[in-house]
Formats: sequence, structure tokens, C-alpha cells
Amino acid sequence: MTELAPPSTFEAAEGISGVDTRMAGRVRVTSAYLVEGAEPALVETGPTTSADAVVAGLAELGIGPNDLPHIVVTHIHLDHAGGAGRMAATYPRATVWVHELGAPHLAEPSRLVESAGRVYGKERLAELFGPVDPVPADRLRALSDGDRVDLGGRTLEILHTPGHASHHVALVDSATGALFAGDALGIHLPDVGVLRPATPPPEIDVEAAVASIERIRARARSLLMFSHFGPVEEIDELCGLAVSRLRTWARIVREAMRITLDLDEIASVLERETSSEFEDAPEEAADLERYELLSSMRMNAAGLVRYWRKAAERAGGTGGAQPS
Repeated sequence: MTELAPPSTFEAAEGISGVDTRMAGRVRVTSAYLVEGAEPALVETGPTTSADAVVAGLAELGIGPNDLPHIVVTHIHLDHAGGAGRMAATYPRATVWVHELGAPHLAEPSRLVESAGRVYGKERLAELFGPVDPVPADRLRALSDGDRVDLGGRTLEILHTPGHASHHVALVDSATGALFAGDALGIHLPDVGVLRPATPPPEIDVEAAVASIERIRARARSLLMFSHFGPVEEIDELCGLAVSRLRTWARIVREAMRITLDLDEIASVLERETSSEFEDAPEEAADLERYELLSSMRMNAAGLVRYWRKAAERAGGTGGAQPS
């Protein structure tokens, strides 16, 4: 008997629907959200390669081309906002909201694409994310901490939550108390139930990320809405785990850098030392490929190596092992 694919849309909370973006053709990897209101909002777009899936999901929820006034993204990484330009063209009434540090890169995405290309490589970049269309400047609105996006009857409050990226924001829904966490806590796939940090280069800042997680813990009242993937109720437990694992991963990489500066070796150490995180995952669901697709162990190691090197430079040190 053929196993049916999970539905493309799902109820996440009262007045909030999830949309599976089917990123890279995989299910339960990246979720966008439709927040209802007199002026509904799409939170996250996914990459351009997911545009058709997101448009189909929104149509299933009753949203046509002229029915979407707002698109809000937690940050400009391509799995969250790479499709913003394409979605803006599809929904001509929509204003695109993004933190003020990220707004210039959605209007002119060449540096964003160049940076992502250094991380993924050009072929993998094109395969996963597709082209990145610019958002017209007059359709962009820059956000800062404490701003609110008014949806008519409910608002999304902006919390600046740097760490994963300097321009990362979380969104608090006034109607439910649910908090859209982006990548601030990392990746949590529901069928696996494992929370894994996401520490890609070039901007990961461990201490800023910890402070942001603690702010999220204090502000979320009902649910955490993960972009990877879906809603969870265990706010305090997952925030505590996110802090613990982020600090542990950072320590492992720092200790490995005292022995070697070879990134592949450091990534192998990180993978080996954190493999126990999956011990309690259901065997049939422990699909590491989906985690690697979002933020590979090598990518995570590279981000933490860069973090420690920058910290050493600020302190006047060397930042790791020295060649003999």
C-alpha cells in the first residue's frame, strides 16, 4: 500500500495555518504560515523553488493573487526569504516586511546570493533555492525591534533576535501568544523530535543567540512556530535545550580547533560528539538527510569555527591550532 504524503496545509493554532513548502521536494522540512486577519499575512516564503507549493497551499486556504496584503520573513536566508521576490510578483498587493538590516539585500540580492554560493556552491545553490528575484524597493518595509504589523484585529510584534543572523527577528501573534521563531532555536522536525542547532556562517554569534533564546522563552505564551518545522507546545523545555546544545556544540568545536584547523576533521568531531542527540528518535523517522539538507554538520562547524576565530581576533589571539 502506497503511503500518502502529508497534507500540504495544516492547522497550527487558532487562526494560523501552516503550509509545507516542499523544499527540495521533501515534506516536513520548511513551513510557511498564513496568519488570518482582515489583512492576512504570510510568514516566510521558502525559496523560489518552493513558490508553486506555497501558492498552491495558500489557494487551498482561500488566498488568491489579490488576497494577500502582507509577507513577513524572519530573516533573509534563502530557505526563508529566497522566494520573496517571486511571491511579491504573484501577490501584487503584498508589502514585504523584513528587518532593516536585511531589507537592502532583498531589494538587491546579488551579495546575498554570492554569500550563499560560498556556503553551498553554485550548483547546489541553484538546485535547492533557484533564482532569487529582487523585491521592488517600494514594496519593502523595514522593521526594527518593537514594531508591529497590523493585520486588522491582530498584530505581529517584532522582536529583534540576533544570533543565528544579525537581522533575525521573531514574531509574536497578539491573538494567540504564539511566537514565530525562525531559526533562533535551531531545527526541530516533528516526526523526529530532535532539536539541533543551526550555526551556519557567516554571522552566527553564540552569546547573542543565547540571549535571543532567553528573550523568546520569556515572550512566547502558547506555542513556538518553527520554520523547520511546525508548532510545538514545550516552550520552556525546548528553549532550555536550545541553549544547552548551542553551548555544547560551540565548546566541542573550540576544543577541536585546539588540535586541528581542518574543517572536515572538525565537522567529523562535531558529528561524532553529538550523535547521541538522536538516540531517542524513532528509528523509522530519524532521517538525518533532512537535517543535513537544512544545515549540514560541515556548515554548522564552519559557522562555529568562524565565530571562535572572530572572538580570538577581538581578544588578540590566534583562534586555534597552529601549523607545525
